[in-house]
Amino acid sequence: MSREAPATASGAAGGTGNGNGAERLSVVTLEQFLDKLPPALKVLHDGGNGSGLLRWVEPSELEDPTPYLLDGEFLLTAGLPFVGEAGDRARVDAYVRRLVEARVGALGFGLEPYFTAVPDTLVDACIRHNLTLVEVPSTVPFAAIGLEFSQLLESDNAKLFRQLADTNRQLMRAVLSARPEHELLAALTQRLPVWAVLVGADGRVRARAGSGVELSALRQILDRLLGGSGPRVEMDSFDVPGSALVFGHPLRSTRDANLGALILGTDAPLTPSQNSVVSSGVGLLELLVRQRTSGSLAPSQLATALLLHPDSLASGGTRHINGLRDLLAQSTSSTRSTPLRVVQGVKADQAAGRAGDSPVRELLQWRRLFDTKLVELTDYGFAAITRLRVDDALLGEVEKLGWRLVIGDATELTDLSSADQRVTALRQRVQTTGKSARVGEVTWTVAGLLGREAGTMLAGRLLEPVLSQDSDRRTAHLSVLRAWLGENGNWDATAKALGLHRNSVRRQINAVAELLDTDLNQAQVRAELWIALQYVDELPAT
Repeated sequence: MSREAPATASGAAGGTGNGNGAERLSVVTLEQFLDKLPPALKVLHDGGNGSGLLRWVEPSELEDPTPYLLDGEFLLTAGLPFVGEAGDRARVDAYVRRLVEARVGALGFGLEPYFTAVPDTLVDACIRHNLTLVEVPSTVPFAAIGLEFSQLLESDNAKLFRQLADTNRQLMRAVLSARPEHELLAALTQRLPVWAVLVGADGRVRARAGSGVELSALRQILDRLLGGSGPRVEMDSFDVPGSALVFGHPLRSTRDANLGALILGTDAPLTPSQNSVVSSGVGLLELLVRQRTSGSLAPSQLATALLLHPDSLASGGTRHINGLRDLLAQSTSSTRSTPLRVVQGVKADQAAGRAGDSPVRELLQWRRLFDTKLVELTDYGFAAITRLRVDDALLGEVEKLGWRLVIGDATELTDLSSADQRVTALRQRVQTTGKSARVGEVTWTVAGLLGREAGTMLAGRLLEPVLSQDSDRRTAHLSVLRAWLGENGNWDATAKALGLHRNSVRRQINAVAELLDTDLNQAQVRAELWIALQYVDELPAT
């Protein structure tokens, strides 16, 4: 049988499997959670969903919290949504019905300061709609309930993460060994209940670990792997011990040429964490194959990719880290204590592309300019790790070549991943504005990261119906909208700030909502409008 699927960890072996619970991310059921809570909590109605999974514990006093909830949440309320007229039977019934429709796992009702007992209308509604209802006494703070849930998740997950870190260290040691492909397959089969075969682009076995199906029987799945394109998973099944499920990943070049394939066999689907290990192995093998086919420049690309993606670079002891610092210093012509910078480059004119450019020539160019061997060619341009400060002279030289840079702040080995994330956050801004940027000179707010060009574009598009009015109406509506959003939608506070009657404020806000054809009660809408208002004064006069 055959199946094509994205090459993700969950798709690799088809499901979560029957592995040991310590080898997958932990989940908490409602029954487990209730058993761990203090005995003072009382279940007033059992909805019969004790085996259901809980995602999180969420306190909320909103009349309708469902737009902000995920499936399977334990919702906590102190009863504010039921105070006064809001506590009548119809409104309470509608509240519970919305929770059930949103697949809330259970509702916890906190006694005091609003109620000394759970309202009968709420108990009746939970029974009617079969929602688990828990009474929380005033002696148990909501924070304690959330903390208990976090601890339940953390205990098993910490063990899992330690196992994954240890596995990644073993994979990295295999990559750096004299026979990396053989050692990497041996590490996979040692950590996972699989056998593995690595096949080259010529269809011949390059490395094997464990006992499984002979290569002659794998011809069909191998033909599909070497004949297709793009990331995918091919699957088959054999009546051979350890081979009830056989799955393979193609190993591809940066231009999607097939360089070989990794085929693994097992008797049971792998767990998510086991599939994560497989994905790491596939990525490392792909880099090794590219190194073998790309010549002597490829090791620097391999090192750069691993340093910028530390999920596959597990932390070790002091001796291990210092050894890596020495290797890093040699690769960047620096010393162990010299701070480094992550630099990303993008073409000023994206339409120009690099169709006629030689990858080798590009790599040599960036290695020379940034005095480093750690350069990686990417979809957006290139990434480099350098000891240079990238002063204005070097920046000008790069920009003359038609490139724009995002220049990171000073960092060291253990923080390279975070430094890369900060640089990546600015890349879209550089691509949009066509201007280079330095991480250390950017205001790290939404407005600061968005930039003037993108901000004025956002303001012009979102507020166009308001901005197109005559000058007096435009000024009035913008003033009221800015004040109302600044006061978090509080009518009285807005009226006081503007010196208007609250009914006038309400009338103008309703007029703005009608003009914009949007619901101003939505948090996302308010946030986007608030950001847009920061750039209204920079728009050209109309």
